[in-house]
Amino acid sequence: MPARPAPNSLDAFLRDVSRRARLTAELATRDREAAQDIVQEAMLTLVAKYRNHDPSSWGPLFHRILHSRLMDHFRRESRRKKWFTWLDPMDDAGEEDPWQHIPDQVDTNPVTLLQRADNMDTVLDAVGNLPFRQQQAFLLRAWEGLDTAQTAEVMGCAEGSVKTHYFRALNSIRAKLGNIGTTAEDMS
Repeated sequence: MPARPAPNSLDAFLRDVSRRARLTAELATRDREAAQDIVQEAMLTLVAKYRNHDPSSWGPLFHRILHSRLMDHFRRESRRKKWFTWLDPMDDAGEEDPWQHIPDQVDTNPVTLLQRADNMDTVLDAVGNLPFRQQQAFLLRAWEGLDTAQTAEVMGCAEGSVKTHYFRALNSIRAKLGNIGTTAEDMS
């Protein structure tokens, strides 16, 4: 039986952060395989470049690397979509697309969402539907426990922007789950 890594070891840190990082990337990309690749790249970069840094700096460093990898992914996807738009079917006859008439099966009733709020999938869906910057601010602050300054460092923006993104994310999630209202404590 292999020995367990020391609590302050890089292996322990990576084991602790891996599930949350994968879910963060999956929410952002909406692609499980791409998310796993992105998290793996971020972990390999942390190990290769920062293994000898102070263990207390690994969290913000890892999340900054993960954020950079996600941004790289979005840039690649944007370029790919730009170059392959010619593959979209042409509508020469001016006919309507029959797929546009299929009703949306998503229930957006706040009462129903509130009743299902105890289901983690509902909460994750609400987080997954946030704009990327709000999603990142929410996950880094609420889930990873980073403070405003650390979150700003990871996201590459000002602390005021982090507070704005986090506030908007909280309001959006609460609205989707049917819980309106914000306390001053949520803003800090």
